[in-house]
Amino acid sequence: MLRFLWNSTRGYRLRPWQSPYLRWRVETYSGIPAESLDRDAFFRFVWQERKSLFQYLLWVRSFPSAK
Repeated sequence: MLRFLWNSTRGYRLRPWQSPYLRWRVETYSGIPAESLDRDAFFRFVWQERKSLFQYLLWVRSFPSAK
């Protein structure tokens, strides 16, 4: 689980809302335009979707290569 978070924020660990990968993921999941995703919108999204995001991380953890 932590490996996925570490890899998905590579190069943007202190500012994940600027990561092109996470912007794309948030946009495709929620419909929030990636170019309008700032720090506040990112953390608001994470807080509102925390249950779904945690379930996603558990799902990712089930893959053999993610352990």
